[in-house]
Amino acid sequence: MSYDAVLLVSFGGPERPEDVEPFLDNVLRGKPVPPARRQEVAQHYLRFGGRSPIAPATRALHAALRRELDAHGPNLPVYLGNRNWHPLLPDTLRAMAADGIQRALALVTSAFGSYSGCRQYLEDIARARLQVGPSAPAVDKVRLFYNHPAFLAIWAERVRQGLAQAGPEAALLFTAHSVPVEMAAAGPYPQQLQEAAQLVAAAARHPHFHFAYQSRSGPPHQPWLEPSLEALLPSLKQQGAPAVVLAPLGFLSDHMEVVYDLDVEAADQARALGLRCVRVPTPGDHPGFAALLRELILERLDPAQPRRATGSSGAWSDVCPEGCCIVAPSHRATTAAAKQLPNTLTAVRPMSKN
Repeated sequence: MSYDAVLLVSFGGPERPEDVEPFLDNVLRGKPVPPARRQEVAQHYLRFGGRSPIAPATRALHAALRRELDAHGPNLPVYLGNRNWHPLLPDTLRAMAADGIQRALALVTSAFGSYSGCRQYLEDIARARLQVGPSAPAVDKVRLFYNHPAFLAIWAERVRQGLAQAGPEAALLFTAHSVPVEMAAAGPYPQQLQEAAQLVAAAARHPHFHFAYQSRSGPPHQPWLEPSLEALLPSLKQQGAPAVVLAPLGFLSDHMEVVYDLDVEAADQARALGLRCVRVPTPGDHPGFAALLRELILERLDPAQPRRATGSSGAWSDVCPEGCCIVAPSHRATTAAAKQLPNTLTAVRPMSKN
């Protein structure tokens, strides 16, 4: 397949206090999040001056990828478009169309398969293409890379550093964003997280680990993935752990859910329990991460390129299974544009010959 551009697609985040409410409007549209939870999350952003860490982190990753491609090829321009805040995907696709881009390869800032981590990004791309019209470039997405050896090696390196800082008796605790149980059942999210955690822990030479889910935001009556982080920390203390190393495996770069839910709330809880707490950095700013993204680009440009994967599940397909990560309308936006989207979305195909 031939591509004439790369599109880095990220979550997006506010950068000023006045951005917070409209940003949350975008994030929560169509989702059953209680008003009290929305206000709580808004205060998290305002505590940090209304600025999400994901915005500068994504710009830095965009710049690192451009440098990597400039230095080693392929010679492709790299665009940046976000789901929820500027530069928004429709604006980026309009700019790409104006530049004459016909087909782009999307790198989504999520390594794992779930509705919110994969399919929703593709729905957003498809909606953006509908807004732009027939001139919009076709967009394909790279495969999930949760078990790519380079991804696992970065995490293992950072976990080893965290364990060295916390001490040999520290408990290793991987975390990921919780999602509704119904949503998790529609895709491979929990299984991929567990596989990646096992592989990282083994590579870090610390095979005994724990796993918890963080940052749930749905109504109390709705079941979400567990155990929760706040429930597991007291258990680690009861088991005699003197310290805990928190590794936010489900995140590529710092989100508010990392810097607030882990660095503030979880750290405060650990301190109150008498647990020393060390948080492992997310991998997106690692010097080798842009090289990993370049490898994912190269394998799509050349079918003969080996597709590296570690573990039993092998390399994920370019096209997800039919019906993968489709969830009930209560968990997703039901706009007119969304209703026009196909059931299989890993490859967002051309709307017309352009």
